[in-house]
Amino acid sequence: MKQDVLTWHSYLNRRMLICVFLGFSSGLPLFILLSLMQAWLAKSGLNVKALGLFALVMFPYTWKFLWSPLMDRFSFGWLGRRRGWMALTQGLLFLGIGLLGMLDPLTQVPLIAAAASAIAFLSASQDIVIDAYRREILPDNEQGLGGAIHVNAYKVAGMVPGALSLILADLMAWQPVFWITAAFMLPGLLCTFVIAEPRVYGAPPKNMREAVVLPFREFIARGGWGNALAILGFIFLYKLGDSMATALATKFYIDLGFSMTQIGAVAKTTGFWASIAGGIIGGVWMVKLGINRALWIFGVVQAVAILGFAWLAYAGADLVLLALVIGFEAFGVGLGTAAFVSYIATTTDPRYTATQYALFTSLAAVPRTFVNSAVGYIVAETGWFLFFILCFVLALPGMLMLPKIAPWNK
Repeated sequence: MKQDVLTWHSYLNRRMLICVFLGFSSGLPLFILLSLMQAWLAKSGLNVKALGLFALVMFPYTWKFLWSPLMDRFSFGWLGRRRGWMALTQGLLFLGIGLLGMLDPLTQVPLIAAAASAIAFLSASQDIVIDAYRREILPDNEQGLGGAIHVNAYKVAGMVPGALSLILADLMAWQPVFWITAAFMLPGLLCTFVIAEPRVYGAPPKNMREAVVLPFREFIARGGWGNALAILGFIFLYKLGDSMATALATKFYIDLGFSMTQIGAVAKTTGFWASIAGGIIGGVWMVKLGINRALWIFGVVQAVAILGFAWLAYAGADLVLLALVIGFEAFGVGLGTAAFVSYIATTTDPRYTATQYALFTSLAAVPRTFVNSAVGYIVAETGWFLFFILCFVLALPGMLMLPKIAPWNK
């Protein structure tokens, strides 16, 4: 009974509240690029192949480990290392998102791609420092719960560009929609100014050579090259199928015949509540299961949920079925992501948080960036139904690595 009280108390402390605000700020720019920009360009007449290629603007999420040592090395006066970098990226994201909506999708597609790439760069940079901050303020016994809360807040952020902004787009021009959406970056910026810097583990890097070399040397020395490559392979594969399945979700719903308001009010709202439930249940359940077993159980649910999209593609534009399928998929992803984020956090060394965390999450973003850029071409050849079956099959290799990466009884 005492353990249960401690569990719920962990949800209510100040550290978890910080995870809420920073998780929201971390998720918002990504979902703007995935949902709002995709809907904006789709409504302007871009075809599915061109939309798929826009996934390439996400390349900074894959390469962010290249500049992450800068965030371990340099600080910003009284704001410090973590808060200084957060404030800088959050302020620039507010301006960049608002200005993006002022471009013309009919005549300025290359400029839109460049602006979207800049937003992705700033967003990936913000993720580096927020992930490091969260890892450093949470003790090891709160990493699972903190990760689940972060994932929930991240998903809540998706409701703004994925639901509210789409509904507003039916009522007003795109330019004010983008500025209204950008304003949701401001609560995270305010949080950055009122929180304190985390405690520093060990001595900060004295120069750029230390900031670059030591994190990678420690990771490889921990278990040798074989273990390091296995961890990196698992991180790449665990969410591959789910990432591909949702890459062009908005386009999929539009192709089925759903209106923008239906997508915003039904699909996204259902996904929101189901994802919240998945994240909360996942966080609480993970305390009892442990991260290893959570990766097994939650991964199975996450993979099976992909088949719901295939069912929807076969059945057509059924609003009730849409809500059920989206709800179950979001619940499964909420579970799987909570376990996955917690695994990544506990795999980092607290002395090199920013760089190692950036390396792992960069690899996890590879499917979303490079693999997903081909999704439009795959759909054009296979159709939606066979595409989702393929996504389910691609979810299996990561699960097959679990006996080595996260043994059930360990």
